[in-house]
Amino acid sequence: MKPFSFKLLFLVTTLSFSQIENQSQLTIDNMMKGEDFVGYLPTNIKWADNSKDIYFSWNPDKDTIRSTYKVNIDSKEINKLSFDELKAQTNGGDYSKDYKLKVYEKEGDLFLMNTASYISKRITNTNARESNPQLSSDQKSIIYQQDNNIFQWNIDDGTTKQLTDFRSGKEKSESKLNNQDQWLQDDQLKYFEILEKRKNESDAQKYRREQTALERPETIYLGDKNINNLNVSPNSNYVVYGLYIKPKDKKTTVPNYVTESGYTTDLNARSKVGSEQNTYESWVLNIKTGETVQIKTDSIEGIKDKPKYLKEYAENLEDYKGTYDDPREVRFSKPIFSDDGKAVINITSSDYKDRWIMLIDLSNGKLKQIDRQHDDAWIGGPGVGWFSGGVIGWIDNDNIWFKSEKTGYAHLYSANVNTGKIKALTTGDFEILDVNLSKNKKTFYLTSNKVSPHEHHFYHLPSKGGEMVQITSKKGGHEITISPDEKQLAIRYSYSNKPWELYVMPNKKEAKMAQLTTSTTDTFKSYNWSDSEIINFTARDGAKVPATLYKPKPEKKNGAAVIFVHGAGYTQNVHYWWPSYYREYMFHNFLADNGYTVLAIDFRASKGYGRDWRTAIYRHMGGKDLDDQVDGAKYLVDKHGIDKGKLGIYGGSYGGFITLMAMFNEPDTFKSGAALRPVADWAHYNHGYTANILNTPVEDSLAYQRSSPIYFAEGLKGNLLMLHGMIDTNVHFQDVVRLSQRLIELKKENWELAVFPLESHGFVEASSWSDQYRRIFKLFQETLRE
Repeated sequence: MKPFSFKLLFLVTTLSFSQIENQSQLTIDNMMKGEDFVGYLPTNIKWADNSKDIYFSWNPDKDTIRSTYKVNIDSKEINKLSFDELKAQTNGGDYSKDYKLKVYEKEGDLFLMNTASYISKRITNTNARESNPQLSSDQKSIIYQQDNNIFQWNIDDGTTKQLTDFRSGKEKSESKLNNQDQWLQDDQLKYFEILEKRKNESDAQKYRREQTALERPETIYLGDKNINNLNVSPNSNYVVYGLYIKPKDKKTTVPNYVTESGYTTDLNARSKVGSEQNTYESWVLNIKTGETVQIKTDSIEGIKDKPKYLKEYAENLEDYKGTYDDPREVRFSKPIFSDDGKAVINITSSDYKDRWIMLIDLSNGKLKQIDRQHDDAWIGGPGVGWFSGGVIGWIDNDNIWFKSEKTGYAHLYSANVNTGKIKALTTGDFEILDVNLSKNKKTFYLTSNKVSPHEHHFYHLPSKGGEMVQITSKKGGHEITISPDEKQLAIRYSYSNKPWELYVMPNKKEAKMAQLTTSTTDTFKSYNWSDSEIINFTARDGAKVPATLYKPKPEKKNGAAVIFVHGAGYTQNVHYWWPSYYREYMFHNFLADNGYTVLAIDFRASKGYGRDWRTAIYRHMGGKDLDDQVDGAKYLVDKHGIDKGKLGIYGGSYGGFITLMAMFNEPDTFKSGAALRPVADWAHYNHGYTANILNTPVEDSLAYQRSSPIYFAEGLKGNLLMLHGMIDTNVHFQDVVRLSQRLIELKKENWELAVFPLESHGFVEASSWSDQYRRIFKLFQETLRE
């Protein structure tokens, strides 16, 4: 056996790539060119206001950068937009109740469009940034935001009125005198008539200015707080706004060694998990009176509840209380207003375990609970929380819609804000992914994996509940953009081995999709790409784990297998649409051509399978998610004749983390592994992701100790290759450097580190992609083919 040993920490070893056997017509260099090899697929789909043209980003000519193209759905003619056409493009905005007007923002200025003629009028032309325009409830004015304040522009006479005056800092007021100085001043005025006369004149002038001043909004000083989530009621009577304080926490730095200047520069990066976080407040301003009231959360249901994991750290269970003395910190979303001025707001606890949907009484800031969602692990799921914030919308002036994982899957619900009655609009062992309500508010437009966790389809659902009507039918993935008139669908469609293309179809059941673009290159199409064979194997706890299986031809089979671990943790890679991990997909075809069996697993924590699958890693990353890799390896040995001594594993980011855990904790299962940009110690990752799953290092040290590879490095037996970008501002290069030092001190020899000086977390250069995958292939060739 050729030893696979560490040469020098920062030494990039010379690879004899030409000596590596390759039985595929594919080459790593070509595949890793990305879009230059596959083709520049259409992205950023958007309808023109006329519902006849579709805009999209494309680059069929392999220009320096992508451009915006337009296709007419009738003629199917495609043209690249000129600079003048780009300037004339409109953005999404707010419509009048009769949909005859649309107000929108573009490059920080406001425009008002007549939807009959599609002619736009420019409202502002300033260097300041105007944003978030909306039409008032009486449709007579446009309300917008500029520099953290709210303004109102009258459509008829063109006048502008400032509605709020928020300012940083403190009010400049006369300093209060101490007793000694006050006595001196009183004595001066008492015995010197001219001083008294001049003070009286000054006071009179000030009073006159105050009485004759034009009407202005009352100034609200924010002190050391910052403002966010400004939203004004449709009748312009109230503004709900948020305030937050940034902590003076210690930021991390990432050195950039290869720069244009020739000097090393430090990139500012995030703080670490457990660092002090922003604190938030929410307030209501009565525009007419100038009065403000704070929205108090100290009495909402469960606000003082302690997370259950803390019981594990209690010294005396008999004295343990399940509640805090003070309310937990919370975060507020931007309020959502009904047409008649009611406001609902989404509130989440800072420990991520509770979500409340509340109705705000704008007159006094009091809250009425509509729904509470609690999870002993963390609140998440599509449209519920975590990677996608909690969504809320109004069906009518009395009913809202929202999503919840109450049943274990993300489903759609309605609630009457007056009675509090909640109704499930969808049910079943599937997820509702995206939700939009039709303009007439009679129909929900949904994207769901109801057919299968491995397919996404588009549906119609009556807003009061009823049958989900499936609109798309072709097996695969559908990304839908609805035309302004809601009669047409622009669809980005793909299948396992057919990359995304742009289609159009009428917005009705059993309509046909018409393809509008062809983007893939002749070189890409010349290869017979593998169709996904999706299987399920049984894990040790009885769970059915989905995976994609790539099998070599019998005559090429070498008895070795590789398991791929996707990144992000909460994402999906086993499906019937073109993968986001498309380079890895092509590499797996390449591996199969060279005799390897490949298994890509949607392990515990993956997206698309409901709450319990998502939270199975709570307080132990590298637990059940690692078990799924080991059980997948057993499946390959038992069912596909793989030699148990010829198993490799690889993955990036979260996949790199699992690879480290596999090599350290399951050394008798995996002979070799390649960890790309891996997390080696979760205590050094960011707060927003990690604290959901592992809480914080100070409060839940056990979770971090059992979840971080650096604590298990002594278990390494096999051959480990680590690859990391040196300017990674997500998983910092420091992580792999610390692990390298640990391996050095443990006197481990069979490991290597390849560094990429000009790459961050997501590699962008074809040369870097090619280099890392040639190294990975070399690792497997040299260690798994004996």
